[in-house]
Amino acid sequence: MKTGIHPAYNQITVTCACGNSFTTGSTLKNDFRVEICSHCHPLYTGKSNLIDTTGRVDRFKTRQLVAAQHAEAKAAKFAGKAPVVETAPEVVAEVAAE
Repeated sequence: MKTGIHPAYNQITVTCACGNSFTTGSTLKNDFRVEICSHCHPLYTGKSNLIDTTGRVDRFKTRQLVAAQHAEAKAAKFAGKAPVVETAPEVVAEVAAE
């Protein structure tokens, strides 16, 4: 192994924005600041905030419902039956706007 090509390995202090700090080994020469650590990250703390922004789940379910109704209508058309599609006008307008 060649000598003199490896960086120096130092003990540094990592400080989080929440105030937690710990010591670790690194090739950095100065202390290090991070925004999130294992004491404040939702994955480790179990305090996750799941927010359904702008009703994404509801919009997805609505699209699935409309698609299923159109698939039934198409199948009925090819079977020689008249399609019956009952969709609320606001649902159709919402899906069409996207």
